[in-house]
Amino acid sequence: MTDTPAADMTYALYLGLDRLLSAQDPISDQHDEMLFVIIHQAKELWLKQILHEVALAQRLVRSGDLVPAYKSLARVSRIQAVMTQSWDILATMTPADYLQFRGVLGSSSGFQSDQFRRLETMLGLKDAKFLAFQTDRPEAHAALSAALAAPSLYDDALAQLAAAGLPVPTATLNRDVSRPYEPSEAVEQAWLEVYRDTDRWWTFYQLAEKLVDLDDALVTWRHKHVVTVERIIGRRRGTGGTEGVAYLASTLDRRCFPELWSLRTKL
Repeated sequence: MTDTPAADMTYALYLGLDRLLSAQDPISDQHDEMLFVIIHQAKELWLKQILHEVALAQRLVRSGDLVPAYKSLARVSRIQAVMTQSWDILATMTPADYLQFRGVLGSSSGFQSDQFRRLETMLGLKDAKFLAFQTDRPEAHAALSAALAAPSLYDDALAQLAAAGLPVPTATLNRDVSRPYEPSEAVEQAWLEVYRDTDRWWTFYQLAEKLVDLDDALVTWRHKHVVTVERIIGRRRGTGGTEGVAYLASTLDRRCFPELWSLRTKL
């Protein structure tokens, strides 16, 4: 492998623009379907970068290099902000615009996004039922399966807390990481020690706030998703068979790092 560019390298070649710009293939002849396709493809590209950054952050945290992990985590939260703003672009599409091509979507839905489910899983929101939506895509299925079986970013952070001498319960450290994380008062107490003595535990304090940034941005994204969907389709069922807005609204209470939220009441 070499860092020397080919003599005939161009902007289009480097970015693979011919492949990228030929990936939009609306099914209907309705003008707004192109916007719908591009918004969702752009989201998937940003998710690819987010997964790239979270994977690096996990490797760094697992090795105890907490400070270098901050950069990747900060980058993720900035990307999340851009993704949230993209709902405002989609909201320029009226209900009448969308209903002109909604039928061509069939049973496809953002609910089925393997990259979004892998992000949730890597952050600690584990739910094996989403594997069922990837049976036709072996690589996506394998990647989500691997994420479900591996420790999450939060598991990695808790392991580092324990390694530093903070009182994380053994049961938490040795839990089945393929199962959803259950909040723990003892874990909350460990984080409270960090927040009550930030000078001593500065690196963990900063890590915790970077994690809260991610959780905050994820909830903000979900909320804007709910509002945008309700604006466009009201309370109709989703194309993927979900209850639409009702399902999306039910996700707003999810937190990847629950004790980092609950401890604030006790400070």
